[in-house]
This record gives sequence, C-alpha cells and structure tokens, in this order.
Amino acid sequence: MSATDEKITRLLEDAQRGNASAEATLYTTVYAELRRIAKRQRGRWSGNDTMSTTVLVNEAYLKLAGANSIEFTNRAHFFATAARAMRQVLLNYAERMQAVKRGGDMHQVTFSDALAIGESRVDDVLAIERVVQALEARNERYGRVLECRLFGGMSVAETAAALDVSDRTVKRDWAFVSAWLHRELGGDQ
Repeated sequence: MSATDEKITRLLEDAQRGNASAEATLYTTVYAELRRIAKRQRGRWSGNDTMSTTVLVNEAYLKLAGANSIEFTNRAHFFATAARAMRQVLLNYAERMQAVKRGGDMHQVTFSDALAIGESRVDDVLAIERVVQALEARNERYGRVLECRLFGGMSVAETAAALDVSDRTVKRDWAFVSAWLHRELGGDQ
C-alpha cells in the first residue's frame, strides 16, 4: 500500500470517528481522484451538453458523507463506493429528466439541474441502468466489478482490493461482464 493509500485509509478511519478536521482533509485529499472518476462518467454523455464534473463530484461526496452507516475499509472501498454514488446521481437525474419530458413538474429547479444530460441521452442512461440491474441480479459481484472498472475507472488491482477478491477473479469477471454487456446493448446485431 502506498503512502497516499495509507493516508486516505487513516483519514477515512478518523473521519468515521467524527473528527471534523480529518473529514475536511479527506475531501481535499480525494478531490482530484473523485474529479477523475466524475470526468470519466461525464464523458459517457458525449455528443450532448456537457455535464458539470464539479456538480457530480459534490453531489456524490454529499451522498457519501451523509451515509453514516457506511464504514469504508480502505481507499479502494471508498472510491468504489464513490463510483456507485456517481452512478446513482446520474440515474436520478436521468429519471427526473424523463419525468419532465413526460410532463412532470416542469417548473421545479434544483442544484442538480446543472447536470446537463441532453434529452436524447436520457433514454440511453435508463436503458444502460436496466442492463446493469439485470447483470447485478444475475451476480452481484459482476455488478460491482462493472461499477469499479467502467464507472469508476479503477484498475484490476484497485477493483480487486475494493471487492476483496483476487486480480484473477476480477479479470475473469470483467471478461464475462464485457462480453455480456456487448451482447445486451446490441453489439452483436
């Protein structure tokens, strides 16, 4: 484990014990990596309005900070959970956009509206989410590998550490997940 990994793990432990100073330091320490993950997720919406990386990072971090029941075991677990939080923020936004498209509460404006997924992509986001949920129903670990690798941009080693499995298991799962997604999303048509 690198010195940075150890520092983040220590800050996570201290923040979970209620140390406000550790929580503030943690945020500044992990911010750049969270932006990298958010930028990767935001990049999936190419061809339409850009989504604010900053808003995605902040909303995901607020989601993580508000979840007192989560005990992060290490840096990898934290970032895997952050990737899941970002996925949930994006899904919630897509669902709100679809509701507005169908005539629901068109006057409501929230901080999250700064996330600008174009209307043409909302259905794609929801379709991808349905496929991911089907994968998770088949095998929860497959879903977690997908989140870490695709949504979180984590390496095989980082994913293995986050899920407490071997690198070989992650490689095998990722090979299956990649092929399955390709088929489910119409790559074989």
